[in-house]
Amino acid sequence: MSLEDLLKSAPIEIMEARILAAHSLQWSRVQLITQSKQALSTTQVEDIRRLFDRRLHGEPIAYLIGQREFYGLSFEVTPAVLIPRPETELLVELALERMTSNARVLDMGTGSGAIAISLAHARPESKIFATDVSQQALAVAQRNNNFHQTDVTFFQSDWYQHVHGRFDVIVSNPPYIRAGDIHLSQGDLRFEPADALTDHSTGFAAIEKIIHRAHVHLERGGWLLLEHGYDQARTVRNLFHTSIWSDVQSWRDLAGIERVTGARLI
Repeated sequence: MSLEDLLKSAPIEIMEARILAAHSLQWSRVQLITQSKQALSTTQVEDIRRLFDRRLHGEPIAYLIGQREFYGLSFEVTPAVLIPRPETELLVELALERMTSNARVLDMGTGSGAIAISLAHARPESKIFATDVSQQALAVAQRNNNFHQTDVTFFQSDWYQHVHGRFDVIVSNPPYIRAGDIHLSQGDLRFEPADALTDHSTGFAAIEKIIHRAHVHLERGGWLLLEHGYDQARTVRNLFHTSIWSDVQSWRDLAGIERVTGARLI
């Protein structure tokens, strides 16, 4: 069977089928076109069909091919980490705007390391630190750090548990989906690590912890920036409304959704 015939019979979208076939065969886009009529071996056909079947049953493309692009960089992803999403690039952009030369930045709940490594790649003169409670996630993040030859310091911590010192910017994309939310049983979320998606509570438990202790680890005038759910901006802004914070605001992603909220420590 040729690749052309195999793609015609694919039970999934043709673009996804092409991505999976290229990954399985280790072929480029050009090869997919120029060698589409070439006969594939039985093993090659079976391997590609297995990927098609897994995708048909909902497994995310990113996990099937083991990578996802984020902020112009390619990141290894496994089921131990969340799949980086385009809307999170807003968090990176906002942090970069607030990073002075040689800034110290902390990324909490780093997962694949996408945020921290993107910051380090854009500002190699800065000192970037990143935490996660999951050793498996930290292993993935460190491999991404090595691949991009960035200088991020990763360490295990349950939020601020093992964090020492002060930072100019703290960023986080914490678990913010409330327990029992129907979205947890739909789409890609079914396959992603639950503890990175939900706080198993109201959706604000992790956000409250981060805000409550941020003043201990931020320099005066430093920024705390948090990604959150599509309907959580107003509540998160209210959590910042104490005398130690100024410039409380939310920013919209490309879809027009208030996706990041932050404030500056007075």
